[in-house]
Order: sequence, then structure tokens, then C-alpha cells
Amino acid sequence: MQIQINTDHNIEAHQKLTAQVTDVVENALSLYDEQIIQVDVHLSDENSDKKAGHNDMRCVMEAQLKGRQPIAVTHQANTLNQAVDGAAEKLANLIEKTLERLHTQESRRTDPSLQ
Repeated sequence: MQIQINTDHNIEAHQKLTAQVTDVVENALSLYDEQIIQVDVHLSDENSDKKAGHNDMRCVMEAQLKGRQPIAVTHQANTLNQAVDGAAEKLANLIEKTLERLHTQESRRTDPSLQ
């Protein structure tokens, strides 16, 4: 699984942040590592030009699953860490539900498999 981290111009993408976000994503998605090609993480500060606001840190995570369209989640929180943790949890849940649904659909098929 490849992890790409992007930040807006208000968040400095330093090595510590990159390592921390990578660790959170790898831990949250480790069960699905074989099914994930890439995860794109987008971090932004929604109210950077104003005083610190409520839930102004935003994290969008998009996962590319093998043979599927990308799926994405968004989480906003008071801190960047909370935003990343929340998005990683949401993405793990979405991937789990997506894979379960695919498995259920495949098990119900009556036509011969193309593989």
C-alpha cells in the first residue's frame, strides 16, 4: 500500500507529520493492506486566515482498492491529529463494508466466474 500525503499552504508538511500520518494510516488499514493500492491523504486548515475555529482541521482520505473505483471519507476536528484519526477510522469502516458487500455479491452469483 502506497501512502501519499498532501497539505494545503497553511500546513507545513514536515517529516514528523508525514511519519505520524503514515503510521496512523498503516495501523488503521493494516487488515486490508492486500486489497489497497494507494491511499491519498489531504490535510487542510479550513479557517487559517481567522482565529482558531471549531472543527477547522480537515482530513480527506481516498483509497484505491484493487479493481474498484476510489472511495473517500472526510473528517473535521479541532486538531490535525483528531482529524487524521477520525478519517482513518471512517476509511477502515468503509473499506470493511465495501469488501463485505463485494464478498456477499460474489457468493450470490449464479453465472460462471470469468476468472
